[in-house]
Amino acid sequence: MSRAWVGDGCVVRLNTDARHRDAYRHEAAVVSLLAGSDVPHARLLAHGDGPDGPWSVSERLPGQTLHEAWPTADPPTRRSMIESLGSALRALHRIPVPAGLLPPWLVGALDGQPWPAFHPPVVGATLALVEAARRLPGHDPHLLVDVAGWIEQRLALFAPDAPVLVHGDLHGSNVIVDQGRVTGLIDFAEALAQPVDVELDTVLRWCARSREFPPAPDERGLEETSLAEVPRWLRGAYPELFEREHLRERLNFYDMYVELALYAHHPRSEVRETARNRITGLLSGRNHLDELTW
Repeated sequence: MSRAWVGDGCVVRLNTDARHRDAYRHEAAVVSLLAGSDVPHARLLAHGDGPDGPWSVSERLPGQTLHEAWPTADPPTRRSMIESLGSALRALHRIPVPAGLLPPWLVGALDGQPWPAFHPPVVGATLALVEAARRLPGHDPHLLVDVAGWIEQRLALFAPDAPVLVHGDLHGSNVIVDQGRVTGLIDFAEALAQPVDVELDTVLRWCARSREFPPAPDERGLEETSLAEVPRWLRGAYPELFEREHLRERLNFYDMYVELALYAHHPRSEVRETARNRITGLLSGRNHLDELTW
């Protein structure tokens, strides 16, 4: 959604997608919450609107993305980076967050406007996705009856949750590392207030399906086998993230949300069909989590 120019001390971005024109404004509001905290992040220097679209100027952090550093890093360095990421996430999840914080595009999407993106999960909107899928020409009505019942049986799992500040799009391209440690989390345009393990859902999805997270559409994501130890290392550094009761069922619920959003809103039929097949697998108790050791 952005063009970027990277200088010695700053990064300039220009938003080229009108559907996300409020993204930098949302990101600025989130970054302001991090000021003075232990969360490593890039300072936002300025943002605004120009004749070519919204723009943002932020501090350039030392190092490179985790995606770039990962292939040549040895196992001890990889472990150090993930343990540092665990510390950064713990600090992030302790930041006081405004109730109901959502990216502007997602607020619009949940109100019935077009969906320009398909993550992160919003627990309270999951049944609404079933209704959106029912309005889709050629939908599978029997499947959606089963899905609605599956969701209703699990909503009570989230009743006691207190929302925290969740990055919402955490993968290798949104973490900056240098000399084996995280120097910053970047791109808070998807940040929102949700249960803490929504963050874990994204991390584990990246580990299991990393080739679906390329740094750019015409590039390749990391090999999944190279990330096999990441869940275990992250759990060692941030065990509280893994200690929610009924964690597997909760993560399955988040996965159902993501696949339902794709099934109900993605413009490409082959993506919708893939989502349908993954939903069918979830109803049978199978998904990408089966491939991970965590």
